[in-house]
Amino acid sequence: MATLTEWIEGARPRTLPNAVAPVVAGIGAATALGAFSWWRSLLALGVALALIIGVNYANDYSDGIRGTDADRVGPLRLVGSGTAKPKAVLAAALTSLGVAGVLGLVLVAASGYWWLLAMGALCLLGAWFYTGGRRPYGYAGLGEIAVFVFFGLAAVLGTVYIQAGRLSWEALACAVAVGSFSTAVLTANNLRDIPTDVTAGKRTLAVRLGDDGTRRFYLVLVAVPFVLSFALGLLTDPRLVIGVLAGALLIRPVRAIRSGATGPGLIPALKDTGLAMLAWAVLTCVALVLL
Repeated sequence: MATLTEWIEGARPRTLPNAVAPVVAGIGAATALGAFSWWRSLLALGVALALIIGVNYANDYSDGIRGTDADRVGPLRLVGSGTAKPKAVLAAALTSLGVAGVLGLVLVAASGYWWLLAMGALCLLGAWFYTGGRRPYGYAGLGEIAVFVFFGLAAVLGTVYIQAGRLSWEALACAVAVGSFSTAVLTANNLRDIPTDVTAGKRTLAVRLGDDGTRRFYLVLVAVPFVLSFALGLLTDPRLVIGVLAGALLIRPVRAIRSGATGPGLIPALKDTGLAMLAWAVLTCVALVLL
C-alpha cells in the first residue's frame, strides 16, 4: 500500500498554486468592488483545492490504466508505478471531486446564484474527461484551453461573482493573467513529456506544436500577465504595475526553456512558474485592495 507521503506526492502539491492563485486574484478584484467576504473566499479556495487534487488523482488513474505513465519523468504516479491500486486512486479522485462539488453547492446556495451550478458541473466534467473516458480531450491537444478556462476565467471570475454579484475589467484582466500562467505550467509539463506522449499516442498541444513551437508558446504565455500589469497600471492605478515584480521568479524557468532543457531539467520550471503565478496574484491582490 502507498504511504501517506506517497499519496501526498501523488496529489502533486506543486500544482496547488494553480488553485490558490485564481482565488487570491479574485479576492483582490472583489475587494476593489467593495464586496469582500472572507467565508465565501474560503469556500471558493476549498473548491479550487479539492478540484485540482481531484484532477491530479483522476489523471493518475486514467493515465495509469492506459499505460501512459509507464515511463513518465516527473512526480510519482501512483498507478503507473504500481505504488497504489487503481481502485484506490479512483476512489481518491472521486472523493476529492465530490468534496469540490459539495463545497461548491454550499457556496452557490449561500450566494443565491443558482445558475453557477451549471459552471460547477462543467468544471467537474472537465476534471474527469481531461484524461478519463473513451475520448479524453487532454489526448487531443485541448488541455491548455481547459486549464485557461477552468483555472483562469472560471476560477477568478467565479470568486469575484459569488462575492460581488458583478464583474469588472480588473477581474477580467486577472482571470486572463492567471489563466495564462496556469496554461504555461501545463505547457512546461507537456514539453517535458513530449517523447513519452508521442510513444503513448497522446497528442497534446505540445506534441502538435513540436519542441520549438512549444517553447515559444510558453514564452508568450508568461509574458501576458506582465503586459496586463502594465495595462492595469496605465488604465486603472499605477500601483497595479507591482505585479511585474513576480517576473524575478521566472528567470530560471525562462532560462531553462530557452536553453533547450529537457526531461528532468524542466521539472524546476513547473514549480517556479507556479510560484511566479502565485506571487503575481498576491502582489496584484494587495494593489487592488489598496485602490
